[in-house]
Amino acid sequence: MLALVAAVEDMSAGEGRDRLITAHRLIAARVRPAYAMNETQPISRTLILERGSCSQRLALLEAVSRASGISSRVRGLLVDGRFWYPRFPRLRVLIPRRVILAWPEFLLDDQWVAVSELYGGLDTLRAGGVFTNTGSETLFDAVARTAVDWDGVTCSSCDLSSHVLADLGYFDSRDALFKAHGQTLCLPVRMTADFVMSRRAA
Repeated sequence: MLALVAAVEDMSAGEGRDRLITAHRLIAARVRPAYAMNETQPISRTLILERGSCSQRLALLEAVSRASGISSRVRGLLVDGRFWYPRFPRLRVLIPRRVILAWPEFLLDDQWVAVSELYGGLDTLRAGGVFTNTGSETLFDAVARTAVDWDGVTCSSCDLSSHVLADLGYFDSRDALFKAHGQTLCLPVRMTADFVMSRRAA
């Protein structure tokens, strides 16, 4: 982790948002996307494996943020499992009906900024086109290109609010969120899903 933080410091020309954007790009380059359901995997293991789910890579970004003196928190969203059907057309049986999503926010210039708006406002990012949840692009990658709009504020094809079943509120960390609401799948089912999905190329 220290090596990742040091690399971000070396590559970043600024503080705050610039540093987080650098960290996001570096994580995207060094940690390849993979499918996994363990929301509490230690960031050290993700770095060793050099692969991680969208959630596991976001956890890395949060860790870099805190190590850089930038406070972070997460918003808990309960998302309809059908949101992931286009990505796993043959593995739908493994997708839970509801998925708990930890969506990070960062305290920049005394304002909380969601990772959705790290690269700019949603109205600007919507020009990047819709996130389809297919192909190789994950939510982690998509925020650099397009509006990932969970609240329907863009009134466009980038609006993902119809997939949100409930807003679970804000938590100081993703660990606090999952402690309060549990992980999406129980351990035996999670291990089976991880085993099968990890063998599907991301």
